[in-house]
Amino acid sequence: MNKTTSFNDPKQLQFDRRYLEMAKIWAKNSYCKRRQVGALIVKNRMIISDGYNGTPSGFENICEDENGLTKPYVLHAEANAITKVAKSGNSSEGATLYVTSSPCMECAKLIIQAGIKRVVFCDEYHNPDGLSLLSRAGIDVVKLDIEEL
Repeated sequence: MNKTTSFNDPKQLQFDRRYLEMAKIWAKNSYCKRRQVGALIVKNRMIISDGYNGTPSGFENICEDENGLTKPYVLHAEANAITKVAKSGNSSEGATLYVTSSPCMECAKLIIQAGIKRVVFCDEYHNPDGLSLLSRAGIDVVKLDIEEL
């Protein structure tokens, strides 16, 4: 896996931390009880899309079933951000995705297809397959530790 941990550009590190902190704040919009994930897509230092995990538009904002398990139709933050930018007519080609949890395999496939070239995250998803796929596709994968907000 190609995890970048050192930075030659302190200004880029500062931007990465700030955008990741913003994604963490954005995650608080999620109605999901089990876990809240936020995502921002940034291109040329402008936020072009955002997302958090939750149900599709028009569905009730209840993510878990009666057993506390996540319903199968709940969208991940990355998927929400990518579909939102696609609907807007903007392009995520060459953009950076800031997401509070590393992407799963399904989201990694969407990230690759969306042309995103860099992913910055702070928490690791329990299955590392998504990160491996991103690295295999030549996407720069960066894990940052940020302080609690």
